[in-house]
Order: sequence, then structure tokens, then C-alpha cells
Amino acid sequence: MNQSANGKKRRSPRSKAGKILLNLVVTLVVGLVYFYVSLPALNPQSGDFYSFIGLLCITYVISALITSGFSSGLDQAAMPKEHFKEYFRFIKQQCLPIGVLFLALIAVALVGQVISMPIFRAGAYRDLLTVETGDFAKEITQISFDEIPTLDKDSANYLGDRQMGTLSDMVSQFDYSNESTQINYQGRPVRVAPIAYADLIKWFTNRTQGLPAYVVVDMVTQEAKVVRLSEGMKYSFSEPLNRNVMRHLRFSYPTYMFDTPRFEIDEEGTPYWIAPRIIKTIGLFGGTDTKGAVLMNAITGECQYYEEVPSWVDNVCNPNLIMEQYNYHGTLVNGFINSIFGQRDVTVVTQGYNYIALNDDVYMYTGVTSINSDQSNLGFLLSNQRTKETKFYKAPGATEEAAKASAQGVVQDLGYTATFPLLLNIADEPTYFIPLKDAANLVKSYAMVNVARYDIVATGSSVTACEQQYIQLLAQKGVTSEEELPQTQVSGVIAEIRSAVLDGNTYYFLRLEGDETFYTVSAAQNPTAVILNVGDTVTIQHEIREGASDILSGSSVTLDRRGDGAAVPVVPSAVPALPQPSETPAVEESIPPAA
Repeated sequence: MNQSANGKKRRSPRSKAGKILLNLVVTLVVGLVYFYVSLPALNPQSGDFYSFIGLLCITYVISALITSGFSSGLDQAAMPKEHFKEYFRFIKQQCLPIGVLFLALIAVALVGQVISMPIFRAGAYRDLLTVETGDFAKEITQISFDEIPTLDKDSANYLGDRQMGTLSDMVSQFDYSNESTQINYQGRPVRVAPIAYADLIKWFTNRTQGLPAYVVVDMVTQEAKVVRLSEGMKYSFSEPLNRNVMRHLRFSYPTYMFDTPRFEIDEEGTPYWIAPRIIKTIGLFGGTDTKGAVLMNAITGECQYYEEVPSWVDNVCNPNLIMEQYNYHGTLVNGFINSIFGQRDVTVVTQGYNYIALNDDVYMYTGVTSINSDQSNLGFLLSNQRTKETKFYKAPGATEEAAKASAQGVVQDLGYTATFPLLLNIADEPTYFIPLKDAANLVKSYAMVNVARYDIVATGSSVTACEQQYIQLLAQKGVTSEEELPQTQVSGVIAEIRSAVLDGNTYYFLRLEGDETFYTVSAAQNPTAVILNVGDTVTIQHEIREGASDILSGSSVTLDRRGDGAAVPVVPSAVPALPQPSETPAVEESIPPAA
């Protein structure tokens, strides 16, 4: 029996095969733990892949050092020098393939970075985004007020979170997740967000049933709803284990690279996670682009990859990625050298973006400016969030920040804060539409700023009132003639009166003789509407008419009660856009529109 110098029994050295097997087992365990936690894509175009393989190499070498007795070799009294040399020779032979693999990974990564640099592939980077030129007046039509989002993301999240506080059976178990996504749902611009487990204990006690609801915030009426599900959502970001969205995606598609999944609902209200697939198109690591998406049912976890995603999906392309691709397009238009020296015709996007609903799709909007100027825009981009179809519209004028400053200047005594503007077509004029918020993140007023002349600023406590003041300013400033302005006022004799209670408010629907359109006025904001009769002569201020319209929102009504043609005015207050009937199922409770 072999004994050491101090009399203790010495363990016989393991065989070479046994040590290799042990090292492999240790490396495998570390690799599995790392993969489960970090979820790297097993794809050579992903930087995480090289970090993962590098970690495995280092783990194997450290394990080999330990199993070969390297730690004992530090005690020179217990181990002769010849034994140390023997172990070192053994480690060198055993780890040589691992060292070669590690160096090869470094070489591939370095070469991949070099061949992906824009300096060598300027043309490829420039062509990542195809940008067509559009005609603003012809292609961007006047949209109805019930399609204009009046909330930004922060305001929508505030309303959604406040709605959770009204639900006594949920508030102690679940929180509002703040992972809201803007979509078109049943023809309405809304933000949808899942709820989340309040903490780890709440997850453990509720995970069997899953998350029982999601929140819908109407971006027009500012109404928040908690929609209860007949079967809870089992897959979400608040799941810590296998049902976590990213972990379930990685196990289902180990080689795919994903952008951050977004929460959406289909037209039937079924919740999904939309995970855009990321690919590299230039060299090894360059030319980041989106190619389809994986749709994950948030209730069942069923996943399906679509290269051409269904039309109800609104968010596939990341706005930041589109802005990055346009910056390549705009800066490399005349080559890489020109992008640094000379910079002829070089353009970039402005800082910030917003969304607008057009043709049942969600479009990202951002301005375009010269790289040498931050005071004015050359035009703006509209990019379809599903197809990435992108158009540039020439509209020289103020930047979004300048427009925000103009709007805030008009209401500075009220302390309102301007949100990032939307770009609308008002009377064939590119116009910034800017909701104004108070300190509580609630929208209290609205502003319209002309893009070409940002000294033309109109404000109003309702969208209709703001628009009417804006188009009057356009005529006063000589931008358009009276004949060119859209009609926002109508006079005549009342032929028909109807009424309805919507969201707790009484609305009167007035139709004039010879006109098939009904004009809505709120009794709360226009008390005179209560005493109107068929045969009365009235003048109604209303939203812009675009073609034939069955119903138009009115902001004020004046009544001729003396029969001599002189109208008795009724001073209006703010009139919200007419609420639209919702088909959202199983609503728990709602918040009335903010003033």
C-alpha cells in the first residue's frame, strides 16, 4: 500500500481516460447551467456563441489542471519536481486541442469583425434599407379623430397601472407589467400589456392558473380595460423557469437569434408573444436585419415561425433598427470616405420616434435632418412595422424638439409637458400633433404646429377645437386661402335629433335638412343641446370632413332662437372624440376618459 511521507494513504492516480471523462462531465455541467441562465444562440453569427464556447474551453482547462494534480504541485515538499514536470506534460497533451479551439475562436471572431466593417462594405450597409420617395399630400390622407392616438407610452402605462389598483382580487397577486405595445385592434389604436406576478411567492401560488388577464388602453379615448381570460397565460417574462418567454423560445429554436419579443393580441383577443428573428447579412457580424418572426401563444406556449407574418401582427421590425439602417443609408450614400470627409448629401434621423396607424398597419415615424444641422428637418420617414416598407416624405421645417418647445411655450403658465409629436395631414399641410400632459401624466390639452412654420401653433382642450383653431391660423398666416381650407362649420335647420349615453355621458346626434351626416355634441359640454328641437336653426363646429361621413364629432353648437338669422352662441368646453363601441370581451372595469 502506498503511503505519503506523513503516513497518509496516497490515492492512486486516475487513468488518462478517466480524467478526460471527468473533465468533460464538469465542463458539460457548467455549460448546461450557463446555457439555461444566459440562453446564448448556438449560432456562429452571434457574439454570445463565442462567449459560450470560450467559457467551455476555460472550464475544461481548469478542470484538467485540478484533476492532474496541479494544486498539489504547489506544495514542493509533498511533490518532487519530476512529478510536477510529469503533470505539466500530461496537461499539455490533454489540453492542446482545447487551446487550439480557443485560439481558433478568437481568430474567427476577429476576422469576422474586420470583414463586417462598413469601411469595407459601405455599399451593402447603404442598401440595408430601401427608401422610396413619397408624396405627402397624396399618400398621407387626413385621418379621423377616432384614429389619432392622444397618449404616449408613459401616459398609457400610467392609466394601465392605475386600472390595476381598482381590482381588489388581483392587486395583491399581480402587477401591471409596463411591457405595453401599440397595435391596431379591431380598427382602433390601443396599447396592450400583460399583467405580471407581484413577486416570487405570488408566482409559486398562482403559476398553475397562469396570468388571468391583460390590459388594453385605448389611445384615443384614454380608456383602460382589464380583459379577463377564460384560461390564464402560462408564458411570460415574469416566469422564472421553463415558461419564461426567452427560455421557451431558446429551447424551441436553439440556433435563432431574437429581438426582444413584444406582446400583442389577435383580432379575437388571444394573447401572443411576437419574437422577431434577427439575421446578419454582411460578413459574419454586420448588417443586422429582421427576417420573419416566431409567434408564441401566451396561453399554450405553442410556437410557429413565419417568414411572412400574418397581417394582424403589427410589430416585427424594431424602430431603433430601422433608424440605424436609415443612418447607414443616409451617411453612406456617397461612400464611406464622404461620410467622414466632406459629408455631401449626408442625412441622419432625428432623436426619437412615434407611431401612427395607417391602412390597418402601425407605422413608425421619425424625422430626417442633415448631419450638419440640428435646427431643422429635411423631411420624415414612415416605416411599416410589419413589412419594413419605408418612404421618405420631403417636408422641410422644424424639428420635433423645436415643435415641442413651441407648443409648451403657448401653455407655459399651465406647466404642461409636450409629448413626442405625431405627423398628421391637416388641410394638406404636414402638421405636428402634440398631446400636452400635466404632472400626473394625464393628457389635458392638444397642440398642432405647422412643420414649415412652427410659429403657427394652435392649442385646444379637445382635438376638434385644436384643429379648428389651427386651420383658421393657416388662413390668417396666408399658408392657405379660405377656399382651400376644409369645411369645419355647417349651418342649417335640424331635421332629426337622436340621443345616446356613451361612457356615462349623453350625446346628441343632430342631422340637418339636406344632409345625411349626423353631428355629435355632448350634453355635458353643450347644455343647449338638451333643449334643441326639430326645426331649430343651428351652426355646428365639427371635425374636418373627408368625403362622405355618416357621423362627425362636433365641438360646439350655436342656436338662432330669434328667427332673424342672428345666432345665440353657446360657449363650448372640451368635447372628447366620440367613443367607439368596443368588442373587447369580458371587461372587468374601465376608467372614464381623462379630461
